[in-house]
Amino acid sequence: MAEDYFDRATIVVHSGQGGAGAASFRREKFVPRGGPNGGDGGRGGHVYLVADTNLNTLLGFRYERKFSAEAGGNGLKNNMHGRQGKDWIVKVPPGTVVRTVIDGTTYEVDLARPGQRLCAAHGGRGGLGNIHFTTSVRQAPRLAELGEPGQTFTLELELKLIADVGLAGCPNAGKSTLLSVISAARPKIASYPFTTLQPNLGLVDVGEYDRFVVADIPGLIEGAHAGIGLGHAFLRHVERTRVLIHVVDAAGVDGRDPAEDFRQINEELRLYRPELADRPQVVALNKQDLPEAREQLSRLRDALGVPPADLFPIAAATREGVDALLRRVAELLREYPAPSRKPADPDDPPLTWPLPPVDENAYAVVPEGSGWRVRGVKIERLMKMTNFAQAEAVDRVQRVFEAAGISQALLSAGLQEGDLVYVGDTELEWDSLRFE
Repeated sequence: MAEDYFDRATIVVHSGQGGAGAASFRREKFVPRGGPNGGDGGRGGHVYLVADTNLNTLLGFRYERKFSAEAGGNGLKNNMHGRQGKDWIVKVPPGTVVRTVIDGTTYEVDLARPGQRLCAAHGGRGGLGNIHFTTSVRQAPRLAELGEPGQTFTLELELKLIADVGLAGCPNAGKSTLLSVISAARPKIASYPFTTLQPNLGLVDVGEYDRFVVADIPGLIEGAHAGIGLGHAFLRHVERTRVLIHVVDAAGVDGRDPAEDFRQINEELRLYRPELADRPQVVALNKQDLPEAREQLSRLRDALGVPPADLFPIAAATREGVDALLRRVAELLREYPAPSRKPADPDDPPLTWPLPPVDENAYAVVPEGSGWRVRGVKIERLMKMTNFAQAEAVDRVQRVFEAAGISQALLSAGLQEGDLVYVGDTELEWDSLRFE
């Protein structure tokens, strides 16, 4: 695609880290042993992608590719929570498909409707203050959690135009000329192949009540379904159209057989997405202002096998036959109404990655090197949020290991005194009494 359209981009998003909890105590006059009063840390900011109707290209991501939300504030004394980190909003055009890879699996979310939101990266949880760790036997805990780290994702953005009608055809078939005469669009036009290097959109009015958007997108060549030439640049966008106008160079000015061109284009559509071959299609036998096109008209009507109601000899340059073609397209669009693209309700919850459900309490113990690795959502989060600079933190980890059954699972797996235990990025040395 031409650089000024920019319909693909790669960005990195990073949500904010949660704020740390506070380990503080009441220090009021005449209140001895006031007890803990450390507040919780604030949640880190989320990163949202929002479909904005004011955008129609991904050009804004050409130079700015990294987006980070604000970290949450640390907890304070007197049970005061830290402030919540400010969310970061990344605006994209409607029709943007967002992909990322999580644990080796690719996930995809389609922001087709204006106003749709995707929470692309969740802010980290705020750490608990020491008020949460008070027990009957530990009434003055000097223990508080760190904030949970934010999430970092690399996102692949791909813009697929939202148009009612797509112009299909080989290079130099006259698609750009047709668009220029049926709408106010002014695409680049010249008499050599591949003049359309970027999509062009035009708004077409037919009569008093019918209006639709037509997309003129790069021409196809053989092998386009496999990405040869500008094939994917066309096929990526044609997926969303409801009706295709298949423009055929009936004059064969490039020495090509129009009937073979027609067959080849339809085959490329089928190979890319089988459902595209079944998309309603109107065929425009273009360049009827040239003698060569008129001479082949009868042969092409028989060779293409298109119903007469969907076959239109036209001359885009002189507008001959174009009005009848547009009336037929408007008729088909009424038969195949557009899917709902009304703006999303602002009160709708944001979309999230379609991850499979996970039991956060589940864990697994596997050998790793000369030690053992413990995997599990909850236990790995605990290790990330543990402040090992606090003397009581290791005791807490030991208690959690015992209560969750992880210690016994490690011993049953063959854990020995002095072995290393890995949880996330944390490395612990096993001792019969406690971790070191």
